[in-house]
Amino acid sequence: MADSDSSRLAEIENSGKYEAETYAVVTGVNKGIGFEIVMQLASNGVTVVLTARNKVRGNEATAKLHQLGLSNVVFHQLNVLDQASVESLADFLSQKFGRLDILVNNAEASGAIVDEDELKALGIDSIAWLSRKVAKMVQSVMKYTYEEAEVCLNTNYYGVQRVTETLLPLLQLSSSGARIVNISSLRSELKRVPGESIRNELGDIKNLTEQKLDGILQLFLKDFKDNALEANGWPLMLPAYSMSKVVLNAYTRILARKYPNMCINCVHPGYVNTDLNWHTRVITTEEGARGLVKCALIPDGGPTGCYFDQTEVAEF
Repeated sequence: MADSDSSRLAEIENSGKYEAETYAVVTGVNKGIGFEIVMQLASNGVTVVLTARNKVRGNEATAKLHQLGLSNVVFHQLNVLDQASVESLADFLSQKFGRLDILVNNAEASGAIVDEDELKALGIDSIAWLSRKVAKMVQSVMKYTYEEAEVCLNTNYYGVQRVTETLLPLLQLSSSGARIVNISSLRSELKRVPGESIRNELGDIKNLTEQKLDGILQLFLKDFKDNALEANGWPLMLPAYSMSKVVLNAYTRILARKYPNMCINCVHPGYVNTDLNWHTRVITTEEGARGLVKCALIPDGGPTGCYFDQTEVAEF
């Protein structure tokens, strides 16, 4: 066991233990922020089902956590793009635990092909990243394809929807009201969508439905294919990723309204240094996981239908 892992584990364990048996699923885990979320939940006494598409990497991540003394972590393969795979997970949870208390939807895709060598050669420091003054420079080393856009939306939004809807019967059996946490992004904020009509429709939570969200994404894909994103008011920086997260936030609000006995929130973890953003960010996975875990372990009666910027409630 590495010294850094040992010290992190000791730090997490000081945050308190759950007395009752609590069962959680975290998607998209084999390293990075997902691994840290599992570590922090398990260190609080939660039994965690670590899921990943790659069986080898998922088993390796689970073995590493077992070496850290976290025997309350189990692995199950999950491909969020495949309904049969999601149903297999649901069957496993039903047979082994009989319910689910926490779902953290962490699996995501960037929707971009990036020349990492050229990105590093730009020499953009963390302050510049945070200031958003380098968008044109960054765009020069990014390539967006229709195929990547489809995968991104299918992972970041439809994948979350697929997993959540399939596991809802088990989540509804949680005695104290389940927690659902969706990983979001700064790019999910409505103010970052140029088109006023798009912002207004996504912000009209009283009249928003999943059918409307699907319609918005289908229109986005049409404009993407027709090279009409700028003309019709869609985001240009990481367009598919941005729209997947904007719509995911809206879906989170719809779910919270539909299931008031649960705590359902979305969390921007901060600019975390992970593979997804090509290790250009400025905070550690430990720091990034903190807000997600806080929402997963939120006390009864806590906020629901909210967007958190790390650990603080923020505007959608």
